[in-house]
Amino acid sequence: MENIGLIDSFSEFKDIKSIDRVTLMSILEEVFRAALKRKFGSDDNFDIIINPDKGDLEIWRNRVVVADGMSEDDNEEIELTEARNIEPDFEIGEDVSEEVKLENLGRRAILALRQNLISKIQEHDSTNIFKQFKELEGEIYSAEVHHIRHNAIILLDDEGNELILPKSEQIRSDFFRKGDSVRGIIKSVELRGTKPVIILSRTSPEFLIKLFEQEIPEVFDGLITIEGVARIPGEKAKVAVDSYDDRIDPVGACVGMKGSRIHGIVRELGNENIDVINYTKNEQLYIARALSPAKIVSMEIKPNEEVVDGKKGRVEVFLKPEEVSKAIGKGGVNIRLASQLTGYEIDVQREGIEDEDVELTEFVDEIEDWVIQELKKIGLDTARSVLEKDVAELLKRTDLEEETILDVQQILREEFED
Repeated sequence: MENIGLIDSFSEFKDIKSIDRVTLMSILEEVFRAALKRKFGSDDNFDIIINPDKGDLEIWRNRVVVADGMSEDDNEEIELTEARNIEPDFEIGEDVSEEVKLENLGRRAILALRQNLISKIQEHDSTNIFKQFKELEGEIYSAEVHHIRHNAIILLDDEGNELILPKSEQIRSDFFRKGDSVRGIIKSVELRGTKPVIILSRTSPEFLIKLFEQEIPEVFDGLITIEGVARIPGEKAKVAVDSYDDRIDPVGACVGMKGSRIHGIVRELGNENIDVINYTKNEQLYIARALSPAKIVSMEIKPNEEVVDGKKGRVEVFLKPEEVSKAIGKGGVNIRLASQLTGYEIDVQREGIEDEDVELTEFVDEIEDWVIQELKKIGLDTARSVLEKDVAELLKRTDLEEETILDVQQILREEFED
């Protein structure tokens, strides 16, 4: 190879942007030395001269002149007659430098060399991409939809780098077409073999935090801190915020006038309903705020000796009957998020249950537990509260079948008849 221009003729190298000329020449020398070692058994006596400015490359083999018939190693020694064919005045013991042409390596070696060179450059390119995106873990990134699969969306950024948005990291209401721009947080970057795999997420709580930083200047500047986030992606989220500056209302600053500041975040997350609450170290007050819009009458906190499965303990919350459904929320979403946010398992109790009323949990021998839990999700946790509802309403608000509802109500009626 007389000139690096031959490399430029390889289509694989024409679009490489992340490798400079000097690095390319360094890789080239490494690949050639490997080829020389395979061909001659050693590359120790070879000089590879590279001029990165001109793109020139020369290979010289250095051998010692020995008497005819005395050569023990054709790679490191040359017989006198052969040496004098190069220069007629060579003598025994002198060093001979002879240029090795590319064609001397043989066609098969040249093909292997070319493939090795391609592999080395791709490996270098992959390593650079891995390092670049590893530094961006936890940051918001945008890319364009390139291909849609049943279990993931393949994205390409402006540099042609591939990112993956798995189905599990998509918001349930997400719908993208080819060419759409998608924003998410870089959740993880790992090497699989030599290929960097970049995973994007739109369901991570960190994505919501980063959106707050982008959309709300006080959060970006650190004047407002986000102390906790709980999300059910695409449905509802609770965000606890605080400020060290008493002059700043953290909730008001995040929500904005008539929701103007938070609207962009809600839209990005598929109209996810976001509750912003004031953080406090007073745990009773924090739990009460987390259960908003329900109004709490009283509560009893039962802390664990140590945190178990992310939970600090249990808390019994007492509410007026009309507040129970608000605390639990549709499908139990509100109480689940409050539990995630505060780190406590929350049990909702009705305040002042009538003496003649009975908790649903008293019927576990007659009514299956999952049925009881389905009723409790909509705030019905006593016998009378279930009997007060007609079948049509219960069908609409739960996943129970009509026959199951009728059986439950019959069991509850018999309790009071007895």
